[in-house]
Amino acid sequence: MTQIAGAPGRVRGTGAEAVLAQLDDEQRAAAQAVSGPVCILAGAGTGKTRTITHRIAYGVHTGAFVPEQVLAVTFTARAAGELRSRLAALGVGGVQARTFHAAAMRQLRYFAPRVLGGPMPGLVENKLRLVATAASRARLSTDRTSLRDLASEIEWAKTTLATPEDYPDRAKAAGREPPFEPAAVAQVYASYESAKQRDGALDFEDLLLVTAYALEEHDQVSREVRAQYRHFVVDEYQDVNPLQQRLLDAWLGGRADVCVVGDPNQTIYSFTGADPDYLLGFADRYTDAEVVKLERDYRSTPQVVALANKLIGQAPRRKGLPGLRLLGQRAEGPAPRFAEHPDEPAEAAAVAAACRALVDAGTPAAEIAVLFRINAQSQVYESALADVGVPYVLRGGERFFERPEVREAVLLLRGAAAGGSEPGALVPAVRDVLASTGWVEHRPPPGGAARDRWQSLAALVDLAVDLVAEDATIDIAGFVAHLAARADAQHAPTVQGVTLASMHAAKGLEWDAVFVVGLVDGVLPIAQSLSRPEAVEEERRLLYVAVTRAREQLTLSWSLARNPGGRRSRPRSRFLTGLVPESTPSAAPPPRKAKKVKVVLEGEAGELFERLRAWRSGAAAEASVPAYVVFTDATLQAIAESRPATLRELAALPGIGARKLELYGEDVLATVGP
Repeated sequence: MTQIAGAPGRVRGTGAEAVLAQLDDEQRAAAQAVSGPVCILAGAGTGKTRTITHRIAYGVHTGAFVPEQVLAVTFTARAAGELRSRLAALGVGGVQARTFHAAAMRQLRYFAPRVLGGPMPGLVENKLRLVATAASRARLSTDRTSLRDLASEIEWAKTTLATPEDYPDRAKAAGREPPFEPAAVAQVYASYESAKQRDGALDFEDLLLVTAYALEEHDQVSREVRAQYRHFVVDEYQDVNPLQQRLLDAWLGGRADVCVVGDPNQTIYSFTGADPDYLLGFADRYTDAEVVKLERDYRSTPQVVALANKLIGQAPRRKGLPGLRLLGQRAEGPAPRFAEHPDEPAEAAAVAAACRALVDAGTPAAEIAVLFRINAQSQVYESALADVGVPYVLRGGERFFERPEVREAVLLLRGAAAGGSEPGALVPAVRDVLASTGWVEHRPPPGGAARDRWQSLAALVDLAVDLVAEDATIDIAGFVAHLAARADAQHAPTVQGVTLASMHAAKGLEWDAVFVVGLVDGVLPIAQSLSRPEAVEEERRLLYVAVTRAREQLTLSWSLARNPGGRRSRPRSRFLTGLVPESTPSAAPPPRKAKKVKVVLEGEAGELFERLRAWRSGAAAEASVPAYVVFTDATLQAIAESRPATLRELAALPGIGARKLELYGEDVLATVGP
């Protein structure tokens, strides 16, 4: 293994010189490594895409590459498009930049008559339909959620090259949590493959399998493809799975003109079949490989970089390639903040208030992100941001009230409300309604989609608990009205807003200010990872990915209890050990809540408060909702005390979300008067 230094070699032509002039020493070393096996270890924010494109451009300008003979493989169409546009800006055309699937489809469509005896089969249009048929033949009782989990298991099996016969043992060894017994999943897998063959169709995994087979078994096909493509670049190599590696090996055909680019600290997709050992073992497989490390971080401040290094530095050393330690290149910035809160609603309210303050101070909402471990955590942040009038966009998932399981539950709750319910019995009533859908309170089911569904329904129970803590007399009709009001507030049109995203969905993105929330053991690391040390370490890397999304401001937070008034016993994430300063204040004990809080205001404020209450009664009656759904007493008190004169002043008050401002803002200002 040769470790490349930063010294540049001989350059031919002014075009090549111009390409190199735009790079730092390490990037320049990577760009000049244009022959043989090359591994670029690119840390977060180190200019990975810039380095890849400049390496290709340098190779073209020096004559080392013919553009049409270069195949650059990415994981997303967006990344492929970015490569093409940047290469065009460097004056390089003709390079093929495609995803694995797009490259395979293009080749298979051309060679199908020779390999398959006819045109390329069509792609499966509805995988769940075939999975449902296969599950029915296996006599399994399924719903849409379990079908999605079965489809995910089949995809995992195929990407890891596991046959139906292999699946039970392979799934057990990998710590999979399938929705049914592994033997039953294997039966569904086999039946699915048979049904697909009867239909004469291919799924997306088959595109790679059949293309690899064609290259392995048909000499003429392999000769043509290997004559066409002589140089390969693979982006995000830490996320390659065995099926993709098999196709890459088939493309190469024993040659070594391949450049892989990846970051061992950002391996977070093993649950999909990704195997970081291909990156970690690259120098063992190619003993003459040139390895370049990119460690200059141009994205984040030195303070954020230092925290990221400390976090990943606590991970056990992995065999293989050398580790990366980022070097911050930006100007100094604020120290990362750590915040402990008494409960999840308090944490969300604090984050929303901080987002409001950033926006008011001039930070665009689109330059702020709130990152969490699981999608179900979004609900409380959707509500909190709506309450303070900050627009948001949800990346990589549906908004809470648009999720199928939540919409179904709300319909059932509305039906239960029509039958009447006793005040004070809200939480058990909600649990009973959700139980009718198969929801069980104490243990989430196996399977990713099933677990997401369980967590969304559990969030509805948590909402009920929160409301009872505020008003012990609320009944199921009031709960349904409250849900409708929240849904209305969250469905306000948003174009540019704070990004709400899971940590997985945030990979590859960056923002000026990032809030990483919900950092408690059992959530991060997630509970189902705790029995396997390698899975726990992947959770650490997931937090590392979240931290390195921040350019300037970073806040990490956790809450000691799930619900207000709950037992404050949740330990903060073990990954924060050694990172949190001793001076970080503990959460203040939540104040005891009386069942009813009587607001006492005197003078003009008291008179205005009563006028506002009278107006609220009329507005609630007109909308057929409880009065507190319009505004709580606390919000009316804030209005009475501050006497806002404009919509902007009103929007700055607690409890005034964008939707409520639209519905009631002018009426409130008219009630306040001059």
